[in-house]
Amino acid sequence: MRGIQLSDHPVNPNTPCPVTAKEQIPLGAANTPVVLTPITTPTIKVPVAIAEPTLQIVVESDIHLAPAATEIKRVKKNVFLNQVKLVPVTFARIDNTDFFRVTRGKLFVAGHIRKNIEYATAACNGVIRDRIVDVPFSGFADITFPVGAGGPTPVLGISESAEANFLNEKTGLDARLDKAFFQNLVKYNEQPYGELVAANFFEVDFSPHMTNPEGKIHTLREKIVLDLTVKIVQVQQLTLASAVSLVTPILPGLTPPV
Repeated sequence: MRGIQLSDHPVNPNTPCPVTAKEQIPLGAANTPVVLTPITTPTIKVPVAIAEPTLQIVVESDIHLAPAATEIKRVKKNVFLNQVKLVPVTFARIDNTDFFRVTRGKLFVAGHIRKNIEYATAACNGVIRDRIVDVPFSGFADITFPVGAGGPTPVLGISESAEANFLNEKTGLDARLDKAFFQNLVKYNEQPYGELVAANFFEVDFSPHMTNPEGKIHTLREKIVLDLTVKIVQVQQLTLASAVSLVTPILPGLTPPV
C-alpha cells in the first residue's frame, strides 16, 4: 500500500479541500472446496419468528426551541426500543406432554422516538440550528396465536411440584408436621424476545401560536402517529422434513491427513 501525500502549500479557500488517499492493494480470492454429507430429517435449533405485529402508537408533545426558530428546515426521526416483552395469558397443551402452546398473550412495548429538528433563526445570514429530543412512549397490545399444531406459536414447559405428608405412626390419629416429601420439576424455557423491523411516521409539527413569516417560534407542538412493526422470536427445535446436506469446508492447512 502506498500513500499519496499532500503538498505543504497553503490551501486555497476558493477551491475544494484536499484529502489524503491510499491506494488499496488487490488481494487474491479463491473458492474454498466443500464436502457435502447427506443428513436425513435432522433436528435443528434456530430462532423462529412467531409473530410480526404492527402497533400504532400516538403521542403528542411540546418541544421548546432555544434560540427561537423562524423556519423549520428538516426533521429526522428514529425509534429506540427499551422493552419488547410477551406475557402469555392462555395456553393449549401439546398432546399428552408437559409443554404448552401459547394461544394469546400481552405484548408490552416501551421506547422513545429520537427527533433531530433542524431550523433557521431570524438572522439574515445565520447558521442552521438543531434540537435533539427523545419522545417516550409505552403501551401494550393483545397478540393471538394459532390454537392447533402447524402455526408459529411460543412453546413453554410448565414447572410442577408435588408434596407428600405422613401420618403420625405412634398415634395414627394426627399428621407428622416435621416430616414431608417434596418433588419439584423445573423446566427452563427459551424466552421470547423482540426485534425492531420498521417504523412508519406520520406527524404534524406546528407552533401553538400562529406567527408571521419573520416571527419567532419558541415552542413546537408535534402530533405523531407511529406504525411500529416488531418481530417476536423464540429459539425452538425444528425437524426438517426433507434430507439436507451438512456443508464442511476443506482447508488443507487445517485438515489432518487421512
